[in-house]
Amino acid sequence: MILALDVGNSNIVVGVGDTSESMYKGRLTTNKNGTSTEYAIRLRAMLHLYKVSCSDIEGCIISSVVPELTYALTNAVELLTGKVPLVVRHNLDTGLEIAIDDPKTLGADRIVGSVAAMNEYPLPLAVFDLGTATTMDIVDKNRRHLGGAIMTGIKTSLNALSTNASQLPNIEIDTSCSVIGKNTIDCMRSGIIYGNAAMIDGLIDRVEDELGEKLTVIATGGLARTVISHCRHKIIYDEDLLIKGLIIIYYRNIGKN
Repeated sequence: MILALDVGNSNIVVGVGDTSESMYKGRLTTNKNGTSTEYAIRLRAMLHLYKVSCSDIEGCIISSVVPELTYALTNAVELLTGKVPLVVRHNLDTGLEIAIDDPKTLGADRIVGSVAAMNEYPLPLAVFDLGTATTMDIVDKNRRHLGGAIMTGIKTSLNALSTNASQLPNIEIDTSCSVIGKNTIDCMRSGIIYGNAAMIDGLIDRVEDELGEKLTVIATGGLARTVISHCRHKIIYDEDLLIKGLIIIYYRNIGKN
């Protein structure tokens, strides 16, 4: 079994399995001040919950967009399993050509999502990941990552509104609102749900115009399902996209590391 960690700013997604069809998955809250020992304890508890023995772990891989945690988690995984984890970077063998100005600046999560998508879905494609930030990644029919876009995430936007606008409250996301809100809370909900859906639709249209081709569109991330149900384009929801990508990258590199 492979232990795969997708480290984000809000959550750490933990996957354990050999393939996406044989996988356990859970989430830990990201604590940027957590120590190696603390994370080893939390990971051990999660593995115990899934009835997975540390001795069953044959290898480990980490994708992180939180550099200050990468070292702590690398040590935690080694403490727990005795295995040194593979850390995703732009120069690993992924099968993806990164055709942007400076490949080393492409986030590990965006690499992993693109790799998973191009191995499972028709090219060219777009991947939208709705997390702390909303990201878009474009992969062409030659398996080249052409670039993309980074936008403010849904919860990040809501927090900014309630923090910076005195008369706007903290609200829960609710999809039952109509586009034309009749009160402040429903207006905020409309803006966040339909506004993000329209943004995604608009980006797809503009990318297809720029490429001159139709895209396969995949969405992942905690709030993706909520938003894409209001999009006008056909969008495939893949909850496990990044864990799939981590497992693919691990097996492509295991013979070289």
